Amino acid sequence: MALRVAIVAGEASGDMLGAALIRAIKARFANVEFYGIAGPRMQAEGARTLYPMEKLSVRGYVEALGHFREILGIRKRLTRDLLEVRPDLFIGVDAPDFNLGVETRLKAEGIRTVHYVSPSIWAWRPKRIHGIARAVDHMLCVFPFEEEIYRKAGIPATYVGHPLADAMPLKPDRAEARAQLRLPASIPAIALLPGSRMGELEAHADLMIDTALRLHAQRPELRFFVPLATRETREAFETRLYARNANELPLTVLFGHARLALTAADAALVASGTATLEAALARCPMVITYRVPAITYWLMKRKALLPYVGLPNILAGEFIVPELLQKDATPEKLSGALLRWLDDADARKAVEARFALLHEDLARGHDERVAQALAHLLTPAPPDHGHAQRNDLAPVRSR
Repeated sequence: MALRVAIVAGEASGDMLGAALIRAIKARFANVEFYGIAGPRMQAEGARTLYPMEKLSVRGYVEALGHFREILGIRKRLTRDLLEVRPDLFIGVDAPDFNLGVETRLKAEGIRTVHYVSPSIWAWRPKRIHGIARAVDHMLCVFPFEEEIYRKAGIPATYVGHPLADAMPLKPDRAEARAQLRLPASIPAIALLPGSRMGELEAHADLMIDTALRLHAQRPELRFFVPLATRETREAFETRLYARNANELPLTVLFGHARLALTAADAALVASGTATLEAALARCPMVITYRVPAITYWLMKRKALLPYVGLPNILAGEFIVPELLQKDATPEKLSGALLRWLDDADARKAVEARFALLHEDLARGHDERVAQALAHLLTPAPPDHGHAQRNDLAPVRSR
């Protein structure tokens, strides 16, 4: 009988991580079925999705309020269906505000739960760890300092490394990346990554276009590459290009290929998130930016424990790349910070060396570590006579 693993991801970065997790499990355990809420990468690995993942891709407090009832309804229906079907294991991939609530209910009813990617309790809202203890049977950590935090709190946890670090070469081939983009070695290039969600694109597209316009006025030889994850975000960005009268910029919009653009570029302007880690692993000097509504920023700032938000800085424990957020995120300041990377070869060399050390810390054989960490959970659950016998998947329908 197949093992049934319910799995939920809430955005593009979670979809990437979830796909890596599914591959890792399938490589070691035969006859495992995955279903839940999955993006295109997870579906390509065989996961069946019951709801569109995009419904959960909402950023920030203020933005979430407008979608609160819909998201809450999805969570209630999903939880009800999972309690009826009773999977052998539930894995929540990031999206803690959604997944921890599901996990708490399932664990209370005897269904084993795993959370993959620790919430940033080391950066803000540390008291969440008490709720996490009620929600998860095991935490899979992708950063090395997280495991000890959970073990001290009595929560089983395993540091598994980061799948991006294993997937990306320790010595990126910049010449090959440039050849694929038909970018001569002598032409400087900047990658612009406004974010994978529509809300992020709406917040950052004009800012990044205006920054590119300012850079182009100062350095006409510059080329720009904008990798975008979906057709929707690509079309929205192209619309903003025309609205800003920027369609004459030497700019190429890519459908995906973020890794290629970052490997080829001399520097990057990146919206804070997983893409900043991808840029570091590609050895691309970057400027990190982000904009959210003022009240969202104020609430997050009040609860923050660290002075930085970008993953490279968090992992390094210091500012190794600049962060220009909110009111500091202006075309003037962003273009100035990017030009400093282009003009200072010693600074580029130094930060690339720091990125290499980070890469080595995170490349730990992710797939094998995941399989080992979950081996005790990826066995059929013992009969639970206090609950109804597990049903077939038929009652669970796509919506």
